[in-house]
Amino acid sequence: MSTDVSGMIECRPGARIWGVGDEDSVWVGGIDLFLLTTGNAYDALACLFGVRNSFGFRPLAEGRGLPGDVSGEVRAAVGGEGGDAGVHGTTWITGDELAGVDWDETDGSGARSRRGVAGDATHWGPVWEVMRTLGGLHGAENVRLVVWFD
Repeated sequence: MSTDVSGMIECRPGARIWGVGDEDSVWVGGIDLFLLTTGNAYDALACLFGVRNSFGFRPLAEGRGLPGDVSGEVRAAVGGEGGDAGVHGTTWITGDELAGVDWDETDGSGARSRRGVAGDATHWGPVWEVMRTLGGLHGAENVRLVVWFD
C-alpha cells in the first residue's frame, strides 16, 4: 500500500505589518503542495517528516499534528480527505526551521543526505523556493508547510 503526501504552504502576511498578536495576523493558505512537487519518494518523506522511515533519518518535523492556528484552507483540505480518521502523520515546518537545517546530514547508513533526497535539486526544490520567496516578503517565521498523509 502506498503513502501519498498532501499539503499546503501557509503564510501569515499581516504579522510583519501589525505583529503576530494582531487579530488580522492570521494564517492563510498560499499554494497546494500538489502544484509544486512531482514525486513521492519515500526517502524524502522519511527525511522530512518521519513517514516510512526505514532509512534511519532524524526527521525534521515528525508528528506535530495540525497547528492550532491552521488556516481555514488547510482545515478544509484535511476535512475533505476524511479529517483525522482519513489522514495520518499530520505535521508542519516553518521557513525559519528550514533555514537552519543541516542538509548534509545523512540517514542511518550514511548513504543518503538530506540534500540528496529532499534538497533544492530534488522534486522538493520548488516548495523550498516558494517558501523562501514568501519568507523574504513576510518573514520566514511567517511561512510554513503543513502536510498530511493517506
